[in-house]
Amino acid sequence: MANNNERRWSVPNKRAKSYAEERKIKVHQHGEKEGKPLSDYEAGLRSGYLQCQSDHAGMYKYKKALAEGKSKSEAKKISRTKGKKN
Repeated sequence: MANNNERRWSVPNKRAKSYAEERKIKVHQHGEKEGKPLSDYEAGLRSGYLQCQSDHAGMYKYKKALAEGKSKSEAKKISRTKGKKN
């Protein structure tokens, strides 16, 4: 276990994958609460994190498309696609 002066962090897409799995089975998979059920609050936190990741990916795709010279409407359409397809 890490001491209190040490930051615990994870690569965002791995954390998101773990959070999605926890939400599906509704049980903690890491840390002190491992094996205990998720509260509604904790499930909500995971949902919020996953939405943030989706928003970040969309904004990244939008700005990238604009930088490539696409119109705002084209960039908006690209930013709303899931996966790596453009």
